[in-house]
Amino acid sequence: MTTDLPVALSGDQLRVPCVDGSQRRYLSFDAAAATGALPGALDAVQAFTPWYASVLGGAGYKSQASAIAYESARLAALTFAGRGTASDDTAVFCRNATEAIRRLAGRLQLSRDDVVVTTVAEHPANLLPWSLTATCRHVGCGRDGTFDAGDVAAALDQWPRPALLAVTGASGITGWMPPLRDIIEAAHRRGVPVLVDAAQLAPHRPLPADADFLVWSGHKMYAPFGIGVLAGPRRILAGKGAAMTGPSAHPAEPDSDGSPNVIGAVALHAAMEALAGAGWRAIGAHERRIATSMRRGLAAIPGVCVLGPDAGTLPIATFTVPGVRPALVAARLGAEYAIGAGRLGADPYLIQLLGLGRDEVRRAGAVRVSAGIGTSGDDVRRLLAAVAAVADGHAPVPYHEDPSTGEFFPAPGRAA
Repeated sequence: MTTDLPVALSGDQLRVPCVDGSQRRYLSFDAAAATGALPGALDAVQAFTPWYASVLGGAGYKSQASAIAYESARLAALTFAGRGTASDDTAVFCRNATEAIRRLAGRLQLSRDDVVVTTVAEHPANLLPWSLTATCRHVGCGRDGTFDAGDVAAALDQWPRPALLAVTGASGITGWMPPLRDIIEAAHRRGVPVLVDAAQLAPHRPLPADADFLVWSGHKMYAPFGIGVLAGPRRILAGKGAAMTGPSAHPAEPDSDGSPNVIGAVALHAAMEALAGAGWRAIGAHERRIATSMRRGLAAIPGVCVLGPDAGTLPIATFTVPGVRPALVAARLGAEYAIGAGRLGADPYLIQLLGLGRDEVRRAGAVRVSAGIGTSGDDVRRLLAAVAAVADGHAPVPYHEDPSTGEFFPAPGRAA
């Protein structure tokens, strides 16, 4: 079964006030941070809610129905991860991918004598847990923000040999996708297990079935109900020795506390099925068109500098406008054109992409626009026109900066 793209998401028709007094349809270009909900995910939640009950020890019919829904979502997550129901793997539900990585770090019980190889392109969520529990060895990148399997292999071959390779499936800054198949193969040849942080990859491409561990989040893949997944070998994630941190811990998730997020699991199940139904080939083709239009269109705007490789990326583009603070660009896109974009701070990967020296790090920043299955060609054209106006023209209203956050807002008394 295939689905026409783009797909309408919840909130796509909302109109919001702008500084000129008009109302414009809100246009989200911040999918890399969070996506709107798929109608199928909302429908699944609506249908399930009357049946919601405790899945921990409840003997009633609703408890049994809730437990079945929860376990069905777990099996669906395994299938989504390329594991299948016959594998020896399990899927553990967490609040998000960040918690999933922390959960794995705790289960692996590493020490400072252990080395985790990771890369400069990682989200902080895939850096901090390893830096706190082990010794990290980082794979660098070129000015275009890329590295290859040979770069990773060289880091794996250094002594002491690593206990884990933790690598992103796709950059949330440039949308670049590392050559995961070759990287995972290189690690496995050396006996090193691999964690893939698939938070950015999961809504766009199939997950790498040969990774030992996978994490991803519902809020980045059209199921914003506070759910994440950690998939990997059952003997590690749910085997003996897992410390039950609360009396209500689910038997398949022994490190968790309290009642699990059944509704989040139901929503995620529906989103995973919807993506599979749309077809990865159709999703990939649509998003490649969007990515090409965004990157080429932004690069053609005088003064705009697009970071990262020119091709082979997800529909994510990060750029700078010389002479205009990134936070102000993002604020103007929102307040004047009803376009939601993100701004990025001094991330290590971004610093390398910008080619900054140590004394320039404090001022590092860029604007990110990111799209997905709900983005149309008309949406991209509206975005490009707005960025061109911000890059070329004077702001129609004054903006002030909040010194505590660095965010910009239209001057008091202006409607925004």
